[in-house]
Amino acid sequence: MSPASAATPAASPSAVERLERALQTLTAYAVPVMLTLLTLLALWRWPQELADGTDAPALPLRTMFTAEGRDAASVLPALRGLPPATARDTRLSEQPLWVLIETPAELRVRAGHVLDFPSRHATSLQCWDAATLQPLGAVDRMRGTTASGALRPSRAGFVLDLPAWPEAIVCQARFTGPGRLTVHALPTDAVEQAERRFHRNAGWLDGGLLMLALFTLVAGLINRERNYLIFAAWLVINQRMAALSAGWDYQWLGHLVPTDWLVPLRRITLALYSTATVVLFRYLFEADLVRIGLLRPVRWVIVACVPVLLAALVLPYRWFLPIIWSATGLGVLVLGYALLMMLVRTRSRVAMWYAAAMGIALAASVYEVIAAAAGLKGLLDSFNSVTAALASSLLASLAIAEQFRLEHEQRLALQAELQHTFDFIPIGLFTLDAQGRFLSANPAMHTLLQRPLELEGQRWDAIFPAADWTKLSGGAEPGQTVEFETGLAGADGGGQRFLVRAARAGDTIEGTLQDISDRVRAHEHLQFLADHDPLTKVLNRRGVEACLSRGLQRLRRGKPLAVAYLDLDRFKLINDLYGHLAGDAVLQQVCERVQAPLAPHMYLGRVGGDEFLIVVLDTPLHRAETVCRDILLRLSSEPYSVGDRAFQVRGSIGLIEVTSGSTVKDVLATADRACRQAKRNPATGLVVYEHGARVFQEHEAEMQLVQRLADGHEIEGLFLEMQPIVSLRHPHQSLNFEVLLRMMDEHGSRVPTERIIRAAEHAGRMSTIDRWVLSGTLRWLDEHRDKLPASQLVCVNVSGASLNDERFIHDVYTLLLQHAQVASRLCLEITESVALHDVGNTRRFIDRVRSYGARVALDDFGAGYTSFSYLKDLPADILKIDGSFIVNMTRHPANVAIVEAIVSLAQNLGMKTIAEWAEDYDTVETLAEIGVDYVQGWALSHPVTPQRILSARSGADFISDERIRVYLDTRPADDELAEVDWVLGQPTVPPSPASSSMSG
Repeated sequence: MSPASAATPAASPSAVERLERALQTLTAYAVPVMLTLLTLLALWRWPQELADGTDAPALPLRTMFTAEGRDAASVLPALRGLPPATARDTRLSEQPLWVLIETPAELRVRAGHVLDFPSRHATSLQCWDAATLQPLGAVDRMRGTTASGALRPSRAGFVLDLPAWPEAIVCQARFTGPGRLTVHALPTDAVEQAERRFHRNAGWLDGGLLMLALFTLVAGLINRERNYLIFAAWLVINQRMAALSAGWDYQWLGHLVPTDWLVPLRRITLALYSTATVVLFRYLFEADLVRIGLLRPVRWVIVACVPVLLAALVLPYRWFLPIIWSATGLGVLVLGYALLMMLVRTRSRVAMWYAAAMGIALAASVYEVIAAAAGLKGLLDSFNSVTAALASSLLASLAIAEQFRLEHEQRLALQAELQHTFDFIPIGLFTLDAQGRFLSANPAMHTLLQRPLELEGQRWDAIFPAADWTKLSGGAEPGQTVEFETGLAGADGGGQRFLVRAARAGDTIEGTLQDISDRVRAHEHLQFLADHDPLTKVLNRRGVEACLSRGLQRLRRGKPLAVAYLDLDRFKLINDLYGHLAGDAVLQQVCERVQAPLAPHMYLGRVGGDEFLIVVLDTPLHRAETVCRDILLRLSSEPYSVGDRAFQVRGSIGLIEVTSGSTVKDVLATADRACRQAKRNPATGLVVYEHGARVFQEHEAEMQLVQRLADGHEIEGLFLEMQPIVSLRHPHQSLNFEVLLRMMDEHGSRVPTERIIRAAEHAGRMSTIDRWVLSGTLRWLDEHRDKLPASQLVCVNVSGASLNDERFIHDVYTLLLQHAQVASRLCLEITESVALHDVGNTRRFIDRVRSYGARVALDDFGAGYTSFSYLKDLPADILKIDGSFIVNMTRHPANVAIVEAIVSLAQNLGMKTIAEWAEDYDTVETLAEIGVDYVQGWALSHPVTPQRILSARSGADFISDERIRVYLDTRPADDELAEVDWVLGQPTVPPSPASSSMSG
């Protein structure tokens, strides 16, 4: 092959391409330009095939409007007396218009001429010979265009064609709308040529505009473009407007419109043309109107179209026309101003084309009116309603096309931006075919997978697990998004986690791939923190409760469950003495030792500062007990080293066997109770509650009581007992006692008072219990006050929870006020620790109670956080010494010294003292020698019923120990003992100044 021949195939395609471009340019640009120039030349220079020939001058007319019912004979004299004129405007009048026409001489001489009545608003015409009143013809468009005689419809008006013309003709015409009547004498052939021209123009208008509207409608439906549809409707209405202007609106596509429809359709056409023009303007220039700030006025113009449409439906034509003219004028001003502002500010070519279209339509309408009024016919042949409608529609189409060109450019820019986003977005984008092969993938997809993808060949399940493709192919239905997580194993064993979102698009699946490895790890870490203690890495309370809930579910299926509560002994000292850093280090080491003997199905959790819970799943109790003993041994086996310090830590464990039907709250409470019992037995440090143990029965009974109290049910089974308080100075002169709460269950068994109090505290009903005791005591005292003359000290205990209840405090004041006659006998006992919790609030309560005559005692004095400095701020009347100092006090000299100090303190502060828990003769004797005022305990009397109190005369009546009775009866009445008994209020010996200051 020669070089020349080798170059020929390469040069041939280039020549073909140049030829193709030349023909493309010729067809796309040169041919339209040549056709445009040819059309302009034809309009300007070439003669018309159908000349108008209807430019003859108008004949003089004598016209007058008359009422209905007049005939030609009655109006002729009046017509002959009127001056002639070439035209008559109806001014919207619908009354009959009578016309007298004197035929010109040439019309009577020359044959082949007719009289032309060209008014498009005329609806009927009747003519008579003015001399003989013989009918010449009649035509009525409102009755189906029926014609008779020499009259017939012609174009938009009528023609009278007579073989012989009389000297004068009288006619009656009727009009609808703003009609103008003129009459012309024309040759017959000129009228025929004008009729052919008229129908040709109608065909141009119908064919051109309706074809353009149909094309626009189809394009709008295919592209789902609202503005296309609006423009198509506007084109059709524009065609009807042109037909109305030209006078052929009585037909539609060659079919005659029913006569009774014609006038309503004219009104509706005018209203719809205004509405469609405004709506098209609003949506075509929405962005520009927003930019120039004129969208709101245009919206108000649209709103104004609604009454115009209603008026078109209900008002007569002559009333509707002023409304549409006014509305059109207002709309033209608003839209014109908005269009001008758009042309000035935005220089939009869309606005320019639209302005030109509206300008031509408006100019043609105005010109036709002026030409018809002034008789100008110069341009009507080429510039009339038909050419104006076509031109305005064409220019409006150019505006629409320009708008769509801009939108197309925006779509191209958006497509380019989307392509840029597709290439640079950090999220993987992919497309799969129906078989799972990759069709496309952006660069981020390759980067995330850390491997190149072979498009149109590599399958999804070759990279990801096969189950993922099942989710994509089976779950990705049209309109639904499939979302799932997947992963790839990494070389280092860590792997990657991805979030896949996909949806079906036709025959393909489009989706995204997002790397969520960091988020998954962060979520897993947060999940770990949500269920684990951040210091020790064992379960926290939430995690323990969740683990315990799983254990309870397994318990229902027959699996054993045990729970151990571990409390470190004296761990708080490490934090207090060496700081929390040392304490945290010890806790971490503790957890390591505790976890060492635990099996995989045993879980350790931290539920407090130094408290832990061990959930033992699927393990018998004896095995769990062995593990707990191993834990206690490991805890104390060797010291805990923190820096250069070493600490010894021991623990106590309460182990329980969980029973079926228990709740998480019940299990925690029972295990805590077992642990507290274990702490009281430091020798072993372990307490085990087996299934069916008495403690479970007690706890279950307590929980049932808690539930009853929490539900707010009436508390049944409560009653009161009273334990006498005996005066060591005057045992036979007073009958004092403490009111005690008791309860019987439904089986008639007595419920321990401690259980009642714990249940009430758990249920938050302690104030209800105290209110019941206080109100019952005061009511009982009020009922039997005459039988209790020696009862001047009735003690009632008030709990700390009630003292923090403002409603209960208010109820106390109300009860004291209601029972004012016995309020002075009442003594409210407040626990010392509660009183010292808020000294100010306690002081106010004591002052208020004492203002009603009642007294206040500090209960369990010495057992709490006693500080003698507080006593000067608490004006209590009695100190009730804690029973732990009284029991077996004769065996512990220290207790005697403490009680003696408390008694001395009380005497110096003017307070009385009561010693409780006195259980033998030696204790009573010691208390009397120390100087205690009152004694309460089993050595003197057990609690008794209220009836026993009513039958006694004094506290001495309850003493059953003869030694105590004899001792109290034979005590010497020295000066120290012979003082005022402030309870009785009746001194036996006049008080000395010294004793008077302490009597209170």
